[in-house]
Amino acid sequence: MADVKKYGEKAAKRKKAHADSTINAGLAGAASDVVSRYGSGVKEHFVAYSGIDNEAGQTLKRGLKQISQSKVNPEFRDSNLKQQAGFSAEVKEVARRRAEEAIAGKKPTTMRTDDIPGHVNDQLFDITSEVDAAGNPVPGSSAQMKFVGSSPKAAVDKMLGKSYQKYIDNNCKILVPRDYFDGMKAELGERISSLEKQIERLKAEGKADVAAAKQAELDKCRKLSKNLRKSMVSNSEAMEARQNPGMSTAKDVVRIAHRAGVEQAKMGAAIGGGISIVRNAVAFFCGEKDVKKAAVDVTKDTAGAAMLSYGTGFVGSAIKGAAQNAPSKSIRALAETNLPAYIATATFEAGKSLVRYFDGTIDGTQCLEELGEKGFGIVNSSLYAVIGQALIPIPVAGALAGSMIGYALSSASYKILSNSLKAAKEARERRIHIEKQCAESIKMLKEFRRELEENIEMYLQEKRQFFDDTFAEIKSTLQIGDIDGYIAATNKITEALGEKPQFANRAEFDSLMASNEPIIL
Repeated sequence: MADVKKYGEKAAKRKKAHADSTINAGLAGAASDVVSRYGSGVKEHFVAYSGIDNEAGQTLKRGLKQISQSKVNPEFRDSNLKQQAGFSAEVKEVARRRAEEAIAGKKPTTMRTDDIPGHVNDQLFDITSEVDAAGNPVPGSSAQMKFVGSSPKAAVDKMLGKSYQKYIDNNCKILVPRDYFDGMKAELGERISSLEKQIERLKAEGKADVAAAKQAELDKCRKLSKNLRKSMVSNSEAMEARQNPGMSTAKDVVRIAHRAGVEQAKMGAAIGGGISIVRNAVAFFCGEKDVKKAAVDVTKDTAGAAMLSYGTGFVGSAIKGAAQNAPSKSIRALAETNLPAYIATATFEAGKSLVRYFDGTIDGTQCLEELGEKGFGIVNSSLYAVIGQALIPIPVAGALAGSMIGYALSSASYKILSNSLKAAKEARERRIHIEKQCAESIKMLKEFRRELEENIEMYLQEKRQFFDDTFAEIKSTLQIGDIDGYIAATNKITEALGEKPQFANRAEFDSLMASNEPIIL
């Protein structure tokens, strides 16, 4: 009885594990949009690092790796690094802006003016998000980037100097370090307030010329304050990008992947939790679970779906970003599919089977069967996700339904195929066994036939003379019309065959015919 119960529990666990794998395949399909958008964002940081956009077939003027290899004069180390960090900040700014554009589902348009033909070392703009028909940066969508000064106050002093006048005159937007922006705005605010008071006092004193000069200074401060923009990069991040571009890029990739994971985890928790509520409600009403057990299982399923979805979003977007900027065209083509999400999910599913194998829950054969089934199901669920999205053109819903149906069908197909192969193998082994048995049987039948033929021949030899004599006697009695003799001769054959005749002569035959006794033939 205990063995039956244990078998039932194992069967129930296998059934739930298969159902969970089907849902996980669906979650991978539902992650398509998130992985696609955030993966494209990740790609921009790989481009910024290498300076090569393989997808667009473009080589940038500078990449972070190239800038980090710039020469530094030991006598002017700090100033050289500061200047080069400014270049790194431009590359980093563009990468982050393009990443956000991609994450928002838009085609990235932000670029450095150095990467626009004919605009290397543009006099007014470093970055633009729009160019006109002639390929020139559009002023309202362009900005100058300045990472200068040892403090916000020092940065303001520099920007109010003569060398920066052209940016003020042309009403250029100026991007400043993220960590300087608030300090610079505050510094300019104080100067504006002070100048306003000075001008008011000078006018009251009748010093119009001095007041006019102060007014020009005030206008300049107001214009600079109005045109200041907060960069997405801080001074420390710019310097890190200059000195350690690999680490800087990795941090940005992880940040985006984490955001993808969090967004997908929310969706996964909603989907997985919703399915679990329905599944456990059915189990409750069927009497298979009580309320407490159902509630615990819903919590576990929701948490599990959220964790899997986080991993799918995180790993999937990172893989997609790398694949999307790979030198190989075929790998870039794969990045356009939802393969990165399925790779992440398949890895998770394979891990579950391996854990069950190592803890002794399943044996090696079962482990290999599960790995084969999950791999086959995950790959095919990606195809069904595309079909589902086409049939149900609702973001996430179509891919979710398609992936779940695809995994279930593919898993079932794999089991049928696997069982068929097993059956074929067993049938072959059984056929070989039967053939051996048949060969033995045929051998025995031949032996029995030989013995039978010998016995028949012996029997016939013994009886042949008797039958020859008896048939001769029957013939002679018929020729002379001896009825009693004929009856006596035929009775010899009856007696020889082990039977008793019913009549011995014609008189007994007539008596038998007149009686009610049945004639036995």
